[in-house]
Formats: sequence, structure tokens, C-alpha cells
Amino acid sequence: MKMPLRKLAENGAWRELILACVNRARRALGARTRALGARTCALGARTCALGVWTWTIAVVLTAVPLSAQAPVAAPAGPSPNARPADTRTAINGPDDLGGQLLTIRRVFVDRLTGGETAAQLRDIIIGSLQNSRLFILTENQERADVILRGAAEDLVFTDAFQSSEGINMHGAAASSSGMSTDSRYNGAGSGVSDRSSRSVTMGVGENDSSNIKERRHEALATVRLVNKDGDVIWSTTQESTGAKFRGASADVAEKITRQLLADYEKARNHAKTPQPRSQP
Repeated sequence: MKMPLRKLAENGAWRELILACVNRARRALGARTRALGARTCALGARTCALGVWTWTIAVVLTAVPLSAQAPVAAPAGPSPNARPADTRTAINGPDDLGGQLLTIRRVFVDRLTGGETAAQLRDIIIGSLQNSRLFILTENQERADVILRGAAEDLVFTDAFQSSEGINMHGAAASSSGMSTDSRYNGAGSGVSDRSSRSVTMGVGENDSSNIKERRHEALATVRLVNKDGDVIWSTTQESTGAKFRGASADVAEKITRQLLADYEKARNHAKTPQPRSQP
């Protein structure tokens, strides 16, 4: 029931109403304050955990270089059961197969694929390598340090070239005209006659034909040096159509030998060059 303001003021009820509103506002403000405090505590706990993780990571990162720089004790001496180093890879490291050229003493030239001409080219290559005095050529595969393998082909063919050219032109022109008049009167007569003729003739003709056949000789060989482990340590491919004083097969064998000598000298010069030592 609503009361008039005058009676409410006389009875003092307005004071109680104001106090009730104030108390309700205080309770709501206190609840919000407590909720904000709880959130602040949770945020502080997360910040503390993050600080602990950051400190742990910093300690680990600081300890890693210290352990890497720890002095390593020098070995007391070679073990009696240790295997000797492979002399084939001692020149330029285990991954430098080109350095194994310097350790080759005996070479076995295997059969080259390619037919009868390949067998002939194999003999020519053996003779060329023997004349270089770089390695010892052996027919015993078991005693060889490396094996020369590959394919070769010696071709003899005829190259034909045929061409034909021709030019022919003819022209003719003719012109002819005539006029004749004859009249008679009382025994008297008169006559007029006119004739004209023209003729032009022209002709041009030319023909050229050529047939060329040339016998050509071409040789090709691709070879490689394979060690006992099956690794290819050197390879080359050479081809020739013949030199001034050599045939195609002999020129290919000479090119293979020259390339092998050049790579051998390159490997030897590289071995003489002092290599920088890696820091322990």
C-alpha cells in the first residue's frame, strides 16, 4: 500500500528505505571487490609460474656452452686393436674419391661394351696408357687396384650430299599487219599495198646438279675407373672424327690418356697444398 509522502516522513520510514538502499549497494560493491581480488590472485599465480619457467630456461641455456667448453682429456695412445687408416682416403679425406688416383699402381682394363670395334678400341687404350708410364697395366684382375670399364664404338659411314638447281625461261612475240587496195576505172587503175611484220624470241636456260659422297670415321668412348669397393673415382667421355696424323680410335685413346694425366696432376698438386686444420 502506498503511503503519502507526508505520512512517510512523519513516521521516519524514509530513513529506513535510504539505509536499505545503501546497504544493498555496499553488499554489491563488496562482492565485486572480492571477485576482482580473486582474479588478481590467479593472475599473480600465473605470473609466478611464468617466472619460474623463464628462470629454468635461462639456467639450461647458460649451462650448455659451459659443458661444450669443458676440456677433453687427450688420448693416452693408440689402441693396440685399432685398425690402421685407409691409405686410399688419407690424402684428401674419406669423401674425396679423386684423391685415390694418387694411390693407384696397377690398372686392369675390362672389356668394353659395343661389339668388335669396342674390342679393338680397348687394345688401343691399353697401348696409350702403357706409353704414358703412369700406371702398370695388368691382365690379372685380382692384382689390380682399380678396373677401367666403359663402352666404346667405332663407326665408319658414308655421308652423302646431293643437290640440283635449274633455271629455264623462254619468251616469244610476233606481230604482222597488211593492207592492199586496188581500183580500176575506164581502163585506168591504181593500187596501194602496205605490209608489216615483227617477231621477238628470247630463251634462257641453266641447270646445276651435284652429288657428293664422303666416307667418314667417328669413334666414341666413355670410360671410368672403379675401385675394389665399387666406387667410381674417375670418369671421362671422349669422341673424335680423326686427327691430322691419327685415326679416330687412336685419337680417342690419346684424349682419354691426356685427361687422366691432367686429373692426376691436379690431384697431386692439391695434395701438396697445405690444408687448414680444423680447430678442436
